[in-house]
Amino acid sequence: MLPIDHFINTATKSPRKIAVIGRGFSISYGELLAKTNALACALQNEDPKPSSRVGICGFNTFEHLLSWLATLAAGKVWIPLNPRNGNEELKRIIEAVNPSIIIADNDCLKKIESNNAKIIIGAELRTSKKDLLTTNFLIQKFLGKSPDRPHLTLDDVQAIKFTGGSSGTPKGCIQTYRVWNTCIASMIVAFEFNQNDRNLLAAPMTHGTNTLIMPIFSRGGSQAIMGAAKPLNIISAFEDLKPTTCFLPPTVIYMMMAEKKLKTSNLSSLKHLIIGGATMRPDEIRRGMNLFNNALETCYGQTEAPQIAMCIRSEEWLDEQNLESTGRATALTRVETIDTKGNILPRGVSGEIVLQGGLVMKEYFNMPEETKATIVNGWLRTGDLGIIDDRGYVFIKDRIRDVIITGGFNVYPSDIEAVLGQHPGIKECVVFGVGDKKWGEAVHAAVELHKNVADTEEDLIRFIKNKLDSVKAPKKIHITNSLPRSPVGKVLRREAKAYFSVHTTLTNKKI
Repeated sequence: MLPIDHFINTATKSPRKIAVIGRGFSISYGELLAKTNALACALQNEDPKPSSRVGICGFNTFEHLLSWLATLAAGKVWIPLNPRNGNEELKRIIEAVNPSIIIADNDCLKKIESNNAKIIIGAELRTSKKDLLTTNFLIQKFLGKSPDRPHLTLDDVQAIKFTGGSSGTPKGCIQTYRVWNTCIASMIVAFEFNQNDRNLLAAPMTHGTNTLIMPIFSRGGSQAIMGAAKPLNIISAFEDLKPTTCFLPPTVIYMMMAEKKLKTSNLSSLKHLIIGGATMRPDEIRRGMNLFNNALETCYGQTEAPQIAMCIRSEEWLDEQNLESTGRATALTRVETIDTKGNILPRGVSGEIVLQGGLVMKEYFNMPEETKATIVNGWLRTGDLGIIDDRGYVFIKDRIRDVIITGGFNVYPSDIEAVLGQHPGIKECVVFGVGDKKWGEAVHAAVELHKNVADTEEDLIRFIKNKLDSVKAPKKIHITNSLPRSPVGKVLRREAKAYFSVHTTLTNKKI
């Protein structure tokens, strides 16, 4: 059984059930399957070779979702191309994997450069170029036909997904069908999805949001499409489209909590507001639970082991002792910590977190040495430091390379961020080390303040010194209007460090 079969099985059993809904439209499973099959036939017609590569560049449109399903149904390898990424990064990805077909929304065409790929227009938001095919045209041409089912095994490649740039040069992670099936099964078990669940496609489909689509389809639930995912729009979509489930990064959650509308909105449908991409501060979890129908949950993964290696449900987060935890290992994944020699450590001892199981990628694309350094004796080395307590709960401290050594002491940025986040005026913060003649590294922080907050750097340093020892207290706090973020909204520690290491005297600047 391949990942696409989860959707096909539901569509076959319940063709009249609503599969996708948006403002002013809906489509049944039967209709969606017919369109998926037609477009899959078109992709096979354009390139008959099994497991050839199809890039998809689009925002969260129906055409993007349909193109993704068709790529899976055609037995092609999916290459996600996030339109929020820079042109150069997308160009590098396309040149590296050389897809034979690229499906791009009309407003994403300027992001695509390829001399070899066949370009197909997805969402026609403006008049299409007359010399390019469109998904709508191809669906009409092949409607009523079904694609060939190539012989594929669970160890064949389903996707090549590139890591974000916050931890160095992006790398292409080769994910097999086994990885995808493991992710689907783990999601279903961890969150107990059922036919009444509805997943709001808010965060980019090229990232974490995508991993929830097939588990929801598998259970007979639906997807909700909302358009531009601005904080106020998401709040409105929670009310209008009544989703039970949504995946968002902490940054977006913080922005939503700053909106007055949230306090008066009816969010009673929410059961799973899943945080991913970065950790959420304990103080904000407490506050968020009250605002989001006690629905906050989180799961941990990397592109190398997508999304759901660990999970914590909302009822577990209501227990104070779990607020700083990322959860426990999910059903099909083993999680341990190791020392610098690779020995598995006992519970309660800090070390590098390692993962084992069906979620782990096959390898990095054309990077054998990187693969050998990352997958060692069957264990994926995550690069994260943490501990596992006697109950199996994992507490992540920091990335190994982000630990600050100041005056001979190891300081974890997350410890300081957790305290800074308690200040009522701070909207978001990031902590990093800056080279210093006296300390080796000095602890610095950069913060965004809420509107109309007048606290100075001295005020913030005084606040944190009342809660932490002097070694951990930042020597410098940079107040900025905008922290550097990835295309999916994650605050980038290393970019902040690089900028503020040079601009040490500038505050209230937008970067």
